[in-house]
Amino acid sequence: MRKGILLFVLLIVSVCLGFSQDTTKTTGSTQIIEGDTIALVDVKAVLIFPPVEFPNKRASARYDKLVYNVKKVYPYAKLAGKQLAAYQAIIDTIASEKERRLFIKQAEKELEDRFGDELKQLTFSQGKILIKLIYRETGNSTFDLVRQLRGKLIAFIWQTFAKLFGYDLKAGYDPGGADHAIEQIVLMIEAGAI
Repeated sequence: MRKGILLFVLLIVSVCLGFSQDTTKTTGSTQIIEGDTIALVDVKAVLIFPPVEFPNKRASARYDKLVYNVKKVYPYAKLAGKQLAAYQAIIDTIASEKERRLFIKQAEKELEDRFGDELKQLTFSQGKILIKLIYRETGNSTFDLVRQLRGKLIAFIWQTFAKLFGYDLKAGYDPGGADHAIEQIVLMIEAGAI
């Protein structure tokens, strides 16, 4: 019986020694402070959002609809920001005005072919939110972007046309004021909270 217990203890000790740490190697960044080895770890920032409280079910339903709309149009706004930066880099290298206009028309046609049908399916509210989010991503109103790329007359015509349908291409984005709820939803999307 004693031999069996001794054999069992030796077996456990040998297995434990086989799984012990190798103290000669370190992985990642470390720093030695007063003889102690401290691991240096980069930790991503964590955003904590307070729970949203509503006075009634109608306000809750309105907020849920806003979340749905922002989640639907936010990818388009992100893409618009990236595409605009890419197109602007190309436009800056084009010397003649004629070639520049040709490039812009070609880019407009490509975007129309790629996203035209999807964007036509957006609701009125989603369109307004998209205009605001484009401002958020680019730092310019949609009117200013059209004016820079297509000219003052075209921008004026598009603004007039948009006003007929209740849109405002000159609408800005106020993350601390009127658009606070949209900004909070966007931050939650970026953080992966929703």
